Amino acid sequence: MAIAIDLSGKVALVTGASQGIGAQIARTFHAAGATIVLNHPDLGSTRADAEHLAGELNALRLDSADVLAADVADADAVRAMMQAVKARRGGLDFLINNAAILRDRTLAKMSSEDWQAVLDVNLTGVFHCCKFGLEVMRDDGAIVSMGSIAAIQGFFGQANYAAAKAGVQAMMRVLARECARRGIRANAIAPGVIDTTMAATIPESVRAEMLKNIPLARLGMPAEVADVALFLCSPLASYVSGQTIEVNGGWRG
Repeated sequence: MAIAIDLSGKVALVTGASQGIGAQIARTFHAAGATIVLNHPDLGSTRADAEHLAGELNALRLDSADVLAADVADADAVRAMMQAVKARRGGLDFLINNAAILRDRTLAKMSSEDWQAVLDVNLTGVFHCCKFGLEVMRDDGAIVSMGSIAAIQGFFGQANYAAAKAGVQAMMRVLARECARRGIRANAIAPGVIDTTMAATIPESVRAEMLKNIPLARLGMPAEVADVALFLCSPLASYVSGQTIEVNGGWRG
């Protein structure tokens, strides 16, 4: 018997959707029938990238993708974005908190600005999106937030990033309790090293050492993270809430 995931009639907002894992999540949810709202921070090429992706999705299915700019670290901008989703699409069914930045330094060399910038986007940004997203989210929806293997392994030079991602994973456990009365499930995904443009900046020697810790002996692909996000928002995960799903090729270094 075939099992299909059909998200027709559902609306999914993906933050940081202009490239990498976020863009792949948008494509995957769209392929399952959802209407997609692509968020970007309007920095660098993010607007052009998000609009290009929206054009790609709308060419496949008319009026199936919107683009909204908002810095998730800005509470007022996030509130306005969520109200725009309600105005355009009537509400929200799935919130995918993917937006994140890196400012890697050892703790001794990390500036207060480096620390705060990462927490503002990677942790407080998730708080903003959940707080204001829940105001427009329909009952029986789902929230999926990106944690990280860094929160578990404690990688060198990532005190800010690891702390933020650990906080995100803890926040989802709390939200699973607080949102249960509305039938809204909240989970986190902790990706390992995924083959994105960010991973491409890793020196080859460091990459080789990382691969020694991965039983599957390769980097993950964005689609492999996106598929888990799709599962967590689907009826197949109707009894899964408050969990962190590790997608890391078996890394237990």
